Amino acid sequence: MGSVRLPLLLLLLVCSPCLVPCSAARMTLVATAAGAPAPPIRAVNLGGWLLTEGWILPSLFDGIPNNDLLDGTQLQFRSVTQNRYLVADKGGGAAILADRVQASGWETFKLWRIDETTFNFRVFGNQFVGVNSTGGVVATATTPGPTETFQLVRRDGDKSRVRIRAPNGLFLQAKTMESVTADHGEDTDWGDDDPSVFVTNNVGRMQGEYQICNGYGIIKATQVLRNHWSTYITESDFNFIASSGLNAVRIPVGWWIASDPNPPLPFVGGSLQALDNAFSWAEKYNLGVIVDLHAAPGSQNPFEHSATRDGSQEWGTSDANIAQTVQVIDFLAERYANSPSLLAVELLNEPWAPGATLSSLKKYYQDGYNAVRQHTSTAYVIMSNRLNIADPTELLQFAGGFSGAVLDVHYYNLFDSKFNSLTVDQNIDFVRNNRSADLAAVTNQNGRPLTFVGEWVAEWAVQGASMTDYQRFAQAQQDVYGQATFGWAYWTLKNVNNHWSMQWMIQNGYITLNN
Repeated sequence: MGSVRLPLLLLLLVCSPCLVPCSAARMTLVATAAGAPAPPIRAVNLGGWLLTEGWILPSLFDGIPNNDLLDGTQLQFRSVTQNRYLVADKGGGAAILADRVQASGWETFKLWRIDETTFNFRVFGNQFVGVNSTGGVVATATTPGPTETFQLVRRDGDKSRVRIRAPNGLFLQAKTMESVTADHGEDTDWGDDDPSVFVTNNVGRMQGEYQICNGYGIIKATQVLRNHWSTYITESDFNFIASSGLNAVRIPVGWWIASDPNPPLPFVGGSLQALDNAFSWAEKYNLGVIVDLHAAPGSQNPFEHSATRDGSQEWGTSDANIAQTVQVIDFLAERYANSPSLLAVELLNEPWAPGATLSSLKKYYQDGYNAVRQHTSTAYVIMSNRLNIADPTELLQFAGGFSGAVLDVHYYNLFDSKFNSLTVDQNIDFVRNNRSADLAAVTNQNGRPLTFVGEWVAEWAVQGASMTDYQRFAQAQQDVYGQATFGWAYWTLKNVNNHWSMQWMIQNGYITLNN
């Protein structure tokens, strides 16, 4: 989590438990390669390793200059003279005005970072702010160029107070509520009588792979990330995983790994070697590996863990994009097909509806499945349900048509207001009753497809819960998700937030795995 798996809203992928006896379900399975465990599995996600999620390890971003102004940061600008917010009139495609008392979507500008002080500003309608031939400030360009490139100048001692230098070297000013122009000179005392001074609200940020790579730049990002990849998860972690009673790992990766060692900018190479190491360690400790395409080209959801630049979601909008994604799956399947630890390939993590359409997803899953099967007849192929849907069974019949297919669902008692006021017992009851029903709804009695709770965590919105409360919550989820015919995977192995770290939870007695 993702997502923090923060704005993951409700991670309602689909999964299903097994109301079918596991022995019956296994009869429908393809045989696993020697060395990989047989379902149902108990796994842990290696989140925040080969795909960056800043909330998992925030210190990765510490060395980036102006690291509060990364790609996708959402800023609002209030004119000190007009006491009004800048707004993209009509949401975009027209002028920039300074006439809004309150700020919302049209008054929010998303950053595309060029360097630590230079940016493009993207508006609600996805156009870019620029300066026209008469010096007027507009949002009409669909792609940014020199006339859409601005410098943010921050006041010493008060970073929220800014001026915006336009491409012509002059500064934006709010002359009136209806007139925002790029024609103010250099001089300023930063006072409230200067129409070129704005106060910023930072209302959203992203800390994913795009942000860390573009924030550091290729040279420094390569140093930072290669060090992270070689130290964050090591062989000793695989030893810990195996000795703790787990039998598999789910490893999130980004699409650019297939272009290693020279992926498209801003991404940097080196993660493929780390994934190779993971397979070697898994083989040594008899662990299965689920390779999870967590970030697809164009981004399949608006969250930082899909490596989106600014929250835009453009995956699956063309046949060429789908074909590019299938090529990534083909690369991964071919590379690891002969490893006895290859348990499964997950074709896509958390596609978001309605941006990811059901028809595009089915086309991709069909082609992705075929790509895996060209290289291995034994690896499972995992298909994630869409998030943000009304019918969690929409893929059941489709996925059931493929031998060795698995349906993935993610369950969190978070990211939805309905969980905010639940007590300890109410959360546990929700797992035992509602989640059991959710799993049953997506479980076919014939065991096709298998079902997988690919992400869950023993964390909630309860304040002041005791260790015993957490133990009960964790055990309830193990009991329920243990019914899933393919198994479950905790999110995640390591995290600065203790309850999100399975390593911490096991070492401190919050989670017990009964062998």
